Amino acid sequence: MSASFSSSLRGFGALLALLVAGAALSGCAGMSETIAPAFADPAKYELYDCKQLEAERKTLAKRTDELRALMEKAETGAGGAVVSELAYRNDYVAARGSSQLAEDAWRRNRCRETPPEATPPAPSPAAAKPASKSGRAAR
Repeated sequence: MSASFSSSLRGFGALLALLVAGAALSGCAGMSETIAPAFADPAKYELYDCKQLEAERKTLAKRTDELRALMEKAETGAGGAVVSELAYRNDYVAARGSSQLAEDAWRRNRCRETPPEATPPAPSPAAAKPASKSGRAAR
């Protein structure tokens, strides 16, 4: 065998191994929805009040979105499915599990979203002017 043919065969084998590993790992992605709570502490949110749960839900939603975006970005590159699975999948599954448990506690506590605070209207410029401090007496 020639050296170039042997080198090509090794490169093809490596590519094939990456594709097989990516396909195998992506099969696990569908299972993440059902096993996500197994990656989080089920008692973590038991003592949280609604205000704490609201903040936690927002934080977890943001983290889940960040991880999903990172996974999608990684999947666009060569061997991206493997990189995505190895680098981000465990964190993503854990965040989803925590999110599900926080949602369960939210429903169990019958929590409601806090309405956004209304900002008070800005004072008018005339009302903001202080009275004149001149030495004249009022007539």
